[in-house]
Amino acid sequence: MRKLREETVPYNTGWAAELKKGQVLRIAGVTIVDFVAFDLHNLRERFDQARTKVYNLRIYISTGEKLMSKGNQHLMTVVEDTFREGTHDLQYGMCSASRFQLAKQEGKLREHYHRDVELPDHGCWENLTAALKPWGIPPEDIPSPLNLFQTMKIDGVTGRMEHTTIRPKPGTYVDLRAETDLLVAFSACPDLPVGGKPVGVAIFEAS
Repeated sequence: MRKLREETVPYNTGWAAELKKGQVLRIAGVTIVDFVAFDLHNLRERFDQARTKVYNLRIYISTGEKLMSKGNQHLMTVVEDTFREGTHDLQYGMCSASRFQLAKQEGKLREHYHRDVELPDHGCWENLTAALKPWGIPPEDIPSPLNLFQTMKIDGVTGRMEHTTIRPKPGTYVDLRAETDLLVAFSACPDLPVGGKPVGVAIFEAS
């Protein structure tokens, strides 16, 4: 593959770009990454957690599986996934300033984040809102994300979800191929359970 673009996205910030059909997006990191995608020619057609789970018949997706839109459009394919330590999450939403404050008010910071933390003044909701603003996407139209590198412990009987501190080793990445022209965006999550880190991103022209 020929590399067209490469960047490092700072901790607790957002990133967005347009992809042409057939291009491959590589996201590399050791921290949670909240990822979303939109049909570039119809921004109302966007990634959907539920459709993705139903299409792939699983709650964890990896190499060879598809990211689907609300209208059952095939947006992207996972062409390579080197995260072996855990799984990517399709249950959780995204963090935000209001969510941090609610957890604090209810005394649930340790339950949610495994430790007492200094709360940031913003999170993935705000990061994605800022990153997608140039395309005119209002915050309420940002879908629940694919949470890359976020391993959740899910009880199969009760359905209870718990955060884990399982994160990728250095050098881990996921490659996603665009199956149509797309707008893609992600947040380098503050990742309160372990502390966020910068995220690497690259765009390749498929050979």
